[in-house]
Formats: sequence, structure tokens, C-alpha cells
Amino acid sequence: MKAVILISGNGSNLQSIIDNADRIDLQISCVISNNKNAFGIERAKSSKIKTFTIEPELFNSKMAFDEELIHIIDQHDIDLIILAGYMRILTPIFVSHYFGKILNIHPSLLPKFPGLNTHQKAIDASEKTHGVSVHFVTKELDCGPIISQESVSVENSDTAETLSDKVLKIEHVIYPKVIHWYTQGRLTLIDNLTATLDGKVI
Repeated sequence: MKAVILISGNGSNLQSIIDNADRIDLQISCVISNNKNAFGIERAKSSKIKTFTIEPELFNSKMAFDEELIHIIDQHDIDLIILAGYMRILTPIFVSHYFGKILNIHPSLLPKFPGLNTHQKAIDASEKTHGVSVHFVTKELDCGPIISQESVSVENSDTAETLSDKVLKIEHVIYPKVIHWYTQGRLTLIDNLTATLDGKVI
């Protein structure tokens, strides 16, 4: 299947997807960033993947930005949109346009700790476990149907940085796995609330 990957930063999840692309039956049509300084762009270029940068300050609204994003994506006849550290909130028009085709990875065990600074939030809440969630994207931030989760232990000595490192390691395993489910036709979103794997509700 053809995919577009959206990024904003370092692109470590992007790299894990690039490294596993053949194994998970994925063709990365292009990588798009809202940050011209994102190192993920260099990762994509090193793998001979087409890249685009859209600078938010050139648009007078979030909707205008997402309309340009849609325009670029629709030129590539894609089957899947993968958010890999993409730090913009998608507008309803974007989510509706690609309903059921957008995956996101979030560094917490949703519904705990949506939004930013999840690792520090887990420490501040004295959580014993923390982790990562892969979910379908719907119009409400970090609230789409959860597809898969993995957890790590939170030790008393952990900082936000050490916890981030632990979670990133499992992110790089779980995301290609879930993407492969999608490219195999095993994973679907049948309404705004229900994800299914092999026809069974997750």
C-alpha cells in the first residue's frame, strides 16, 4: 500500500517505518513536514523518498494549511496516512477527507495523558506503568479507537528523558506491526468508535 508520512521533528518513528517498509508491504510515497528544520526530512532524503515542507506561518488559518496538505497528499493516490511525531492538530475537514485511513502513535497508555509532555505527566501522577498507544485518528484529539498498546515500567529513578527512551524503543516495534495489519487488509475502522482486526472488535 502507498502511504504518506507526516512528521514535525527528529523522525525516529519514521526511520523505523522506512527500515521495515518492505517487510510490512508499505510504499512511502512522500514525507511531509510542517517544520522545515525537522531532521526527519533528512532521514527521508537519505532513503530517496520525496519530501515536502509546508510552513504554517504562510497560511491565515489551520483550515487553509490543511487544504494545502490535502492538495499535496491527493496527488499521490495513497491508501494510508501515518502520523509519526506530527505536532499539529488536524482539522475536521482533513480527518473527514481521509476517514479510516489515518493512524497515529501516542506516547501514553490512552486515555491517560492525551496531548503533550506525557512522560512527565506519568511521573507526576506516580504511575507504575506507562507506554504507547496506536490509534485511528478521529476529530477529537488523541481519542480515536485504540488499536494496540504496549507498556513499560516506571522506576523511581526515571526522569521524563529516561522514560521517553524506554517508550521510544517499544514505539519502533509496535508501529510497524500495526501498519502491517493495515496493509494486509486486516485492520479497519467501521465507525467513529470501533476498530476491528480480522473482523473482530479490538
